[in-house]
Amino acid sequence: MAGDEQKALLKVLAGETVSPPPIWLMRQAGRYLEEYRAVRAQQPDFIAFCLNPEAAAEVTFQPIRRYDFDASIVFADILLIPYGLGQKVWFEKGEGPKLDPIALSELGRLSRRRAREVLQPVSETIRILRAGLPAKTSLIGFCGAPWTVATYMLEGGGSKDRFKTRSLAWSDPAGFDALMDLLADASADYLADQIEAGADTVKIFDSWADGLPDPLFDRVVIRPTKRIVDSLRSQGITAPVIGFPRGAGPQAVRYAEETGVTALALDHGMDTRWAAGALPKSLPVQGQLDPAVLRAGGRQLDDEIDRLLSAWAGRPYVFNLGHGIHLETPPDHVAQLVERVRAAG
Repeated sequence: MAGDEQKALLKVLAGETVSPPPIWLMRQAGRYLEEYRAVRAQQPDFIAFCLNPEAAAEVTFQPIRRYDFDASIVFADILLIPYGLGQKVWFEKGEGPKLDPIALSELGRLSRRRAREVLQPVSETIRILRAGLPAKTSLIGFCGAPWTVATYMLEGGGSKDRFKTRSLAWSDPAGFDALMDLLADASADYLADQIEAGADTVKIFDSWADGLPDPLFDRVVIRPTKRIVDSLRSQGITAPVIGFPRGAGPQAVRYAEETGVTALALDHGMDTRWAAGALPKSLPVQGQLDPAVLRAGGRQLDDEIDRLLSAWAGRPYVFNLGHGIHLETPPDHVAQLVERVRAAG
């Protein structure tokens, strides 16, 4: 992409140490911003909102205008994949996503080809963003990881412990692995299209990677993620891939070694000193700031920023949260964060 040599995020993903580190936030386009809420009020159907290129691009631009982050992540949702495949997906106000649960015996009614066609508006959003973002600002595409997406598809929504999904993975390994393969292949199509449209890098969000015994983690987290990365590479796509196995703890080391991801995003529950010693110093890492301390602000926010900057100094690091920004976060606290990080250089 033109201007890549100026993009701090891409330098870090290539293994360089940049000071101050580039900064962007998960869910940086969202409900904590009044300008987002104004657009959202005109888009009552959330899925239709995500698939409206002009509206999705507008809310993606908003945090860049406010904070001049080093990267922009396209506004979309991890559940667009099951929607595209043909599963009924909707969002209930105050309750979050809802899906008509699918059985493993019903996979034949899901269509990878349909998903690729239905999700083309996301690529159009990326084209709008590519044309309108500053040359120095990286553009990130993303998808939900197959395991996390499958939990919603099988449970019918969010689940406290994903017990039904875990049980199915154990009791019907062939059927479950077929679902993982379908989701991995559809996700690879989706990410390839985002990169072709102009995304500099992509991220795979495995939000529910916690609480899995090693054999299951290998099967439902590592294997399908590797399938996505391998698919992209087999197509000649060299864009960096950021993996986020939230809550994986020590399993994140194996994830980084075996999936082929370029960089590892870390949640705020990860032991920082342990991770700094266990992960290769050449591996680009991202994240770790607790969204709750960002909401709190003040001296405690400055102290946590300083702690992470010190802990990851001298290695390729992207400053980010350990999970998405909370909707009640004061925008001024985000400005405080950006100013503090950039003053560190």
